[in-house]
Amino acid sequence: MAHLIKDKKKLLNRIRRIQGQVAGIQRLLEEDHHDCANMLQTIAACRGAISGLMNEVIEGHIRSHIIDPEQNPTPAQEEAAEELIEVLSSYLK
Repeated sequence: MAHLIKDKKKLLNRIRRIQGQVAGIQRLLEEDHHDCANMLQTIAACRGAISGLMNEVIEGHIRSHIIDPEQNPTPAQEEAAEELIEVLSSYLK
């Protein structure tokens, strides 16, 4: 939980950007825009932003809770955590 508090401002800024993207999608629908490409691009951007948010929260969780620095993790545990973060980051792109 400490990582959420520490990164609160950055996470809230990400969420505000996502809200703006979702509002943009809503506006496109409400205004009867028939530009499917623009709609798809906006949806993809929103999905990417949500994935980025998910990635950031997961990474903080791994670094703060799974590989708790106060528990003096072994180098092998730290390496495994870094590998997991890399895999998740590439998956969430």
